[in-house]
Amino acid sequence: MTPDAPGRAGNRARDHGAGAPPRTAGGRSRAPRTAALLTAALLLVGGATAGCGGRATTHHKPGTSHEQATGSAGTLLDAQDPTGHRLREVPAEGAPEVRLAARPDSEDGWNLQLTVENFRFTPDSTGGAALPGAGHAHLELDGRKLARLYGPWFHLPAAQVPEGAHTLTVRLYADDHTAWAVAGKAVEGTLQLTATAPGQGGHSHTPPPSPPAPPSAQASPPEAPADRTATLTVRDGKVTPAPGRTELRRGERVALHVTSDRADTLHVHGYDKELALPAGQEATLVLTADRTGLFEVETHESHLVLTQLLVR
Repeated sequence: MTPDAPGRAGNRARDHGAGAPPRTAGGRSRAPRTAALLTAALLLVGGATAGCGGRATTHHKPGTSHEQATGSAGTLLDAQDPTGHRLREVPAEGAPEVRLAARPDSEDGWNLQLTVENFRFTPDSTGGAALPGAGHAHLELDGRKLARLYGPWFHLPAAQVPEGAHTLTVRLYADDHTAWAVAGKAVEGTLQLTATAPGQGGHSHTPPPSPPAPPSAQASPPEAPADRTATLTVRDGKVTPAPGRTELRRGERVALHVTSDRADTLHVHGYDKELALPAGQEATLVLTADRTGLFEVETHESHLVLTQLLVR
């Protein structure tokens, strides 16, 4: 019937108009499937870019937080400090500051004190990223690095300071080993130090000899022997035997016998024990393992790990 034709045609037009989704051969709409695929793609892209805190990282140093692994402060410059570390520029207001003072030790050498402002020592995160006002310090004698400092106090043995006038320098570094700087200059403090020969007044390299004890005096009891001994040799930048672990029970004593072919300084992390290593001579450090954990024994000048103390 002709009058009905336009109505049927209109119905078909409404069913398949421009706004209706296309249908598959089986009559189902392809629109939901397309929307689902698009949503999944967006989720994958979003997850790849969000990451941990919105920025992908390559690794976290064991024991450091995400902030310590990814944070940064200031502006990294191309300029370097005298030891080859790049400068990290920060504004003068609120920048780290350091001053150095020295007092003769009653037995040997000097006790150095670092007074810092807007700065804190963070030995647990050394090797992480640069966080504002955090890090460690380097101690230099006449431009030669003596030690890395993780706190405000340090004992400088007289054997490391030749006779004469010298300049001590302490410089502040971020955890990533860049040097904190203001106006293109590294943040540091200096001190003039004079070492005199024994018997000439001032501070001598070694204390004057004690007078001989009277015949009736009793000798002091010998120091308790070490429970563990590690004998190590450093030659041509290699450690013999190869670095391993020295296991101890808490309270035991360990003796470290170290011979280095070049002058250096031994440092036991966690215990803050230092020992001067004269070139070609054996030096011995004895300590009591009174705290548990894993502690590295390294050289400051050659940056070598000699052994690890595992205290249970």
